[in-house]
Amino acid sequence: RTGERRDARAAGWRPGSVPTVDADAVAARDAGLVVVDARAPERFRGEVEPLDARAGHIPGARNRPFALNLETGRFKDAARLRAEWRALLREGERPLLSCGSGVTACHNALALVQAGWPMPVVFPPSWSGWSSDPRRPVETGG
Repeated sequence: RTGERRDARAAGWRPGSVPTVDADAVAARDAGLVVVDARAPERFRGEVEPLDARAGHIPGARNRPFALNLETGRFKDAARLRAEWRALLREGERPLLSCGSGVTACHNALALVQAGWPMPVVFPPSWSGWSSDPRRPVETGG
């Protein structure tokens, strides 16, 4: 169920409005920028990797599966999303969103905006891009 169709422009969402970074910027990020990975927990921990050659996550990343933003197939209300994201991010931390290949990171971006956060930064190549470079470090586990 998707509900009534709405014009995305009415919500202020426009192509190119999401700030993005590359792998070098992710590697050099400051302490206030926290990588939040939208993949399923077992992929994040490196227990299962059906798509990429290496399993795990970007060092220092936290896991927030995109499905946690939903309830009965729809986004949770803004107050609930805000409380859940505040439990993940400490005061002053800014999310840098990642996933497998950039798609569900955008789902988390939309949830954050719904919750009242400023537009977060997305790493479009995400895990597939990071893990394809053997020089990039990888963490496993929770």
